[in-house]
Amino acid sequence: MIHSAHIMCQLMNDYSESNITYSFTNRKKMTSSRRYNLKSLLLSIAAGLLEAEAKQLVVDKETYMNEHAPSLDLPGSTQELQEFLKKLHQSIDKVDEERYDLEAKVLKTNKEIDDLKIKVQDLKGKFKKPVLRKVRMSADQMLQALLGSKHKVSLDLRANLKQVKKEVKEETADVGDWRKNIEDRTDRKKMFETEA
Repeated sequence: MIHSAHIMCQLMNDYSESNITYSFTNRKKMTSSRRYNLKSLLLSIAAGLLEAEAKQLVVDKETYMNEHAPSLDLPGSTQELQEFLKKLHQSIDKVDEERYDLEAKVLKTNKEIDDLKIKVQDLKGKFKKPVLRKVRMSADQMLQALLGSKHKVSLDLRANLKQVKKEVKEETADVGDWRKNIEDRTDRKKMFETEA
């Protein structure tokens, strides 16, 4: 019933939004009054279906409650009341066990469905790459995110380096006589010229 009302509403929306043509002897566009009449007719049908569905839900709920939770007749004596409460407690435990089993089955089937979806994607050979966002993180924040808040790691690279003392050598250059240096250079020049 739920599906039929929703389908009718969807048809109504599709029908009113598109330019649907109908033909008797020749093709004509639907007039706005005809479209309005059809739309109101579909709305009235959908409203009737929704009302019937709501009434059916109430009836179904009452029948289910009568079957699974009959009216409560409390016994008069305390002994009978205690026995009744024990039976009630046992039925609650039974229902809770069934709920737990069903929940485990649902989790197992959901996992199987996910695995099958992955296999289907692998068989198709198409992998949809997720859209990656740029995240600005410092190295400390990244390590804390990876290692957790328990491991507080400080990424101070200079702290782990070995300390080395620089020895400054003061070299005293032999300045000497500048004229001597010039004479040495001229001698070298002559040596190369005579060989060539």
